Amino acid sequence: MFDKPGNGLLSPGDFVRHPGRPDWGLGQIQSMIGHRITVNFENAGKVVIDGNVIELAPDDASPR
Repeated sequence: MFDKPGNGLLSPGDFVRHPGRPDWGLGQIQSMIGHRITVNFENAGKVVIDGNVIELAPDDASPR
């Protein structure tokens, strides 16, 4: 499904970080439709990520 295999292990509700945008902070996956991953980041708001281009990093931290 994804060119970036780590994204296939993610599910809505999981907490992630964008590896190229640490300033966005912690994000929670809202939905995954095809290769489009909608994430609500604490410092950037809702962002749609192309899961074939960006591999999100899982984060086990609870929201602050």
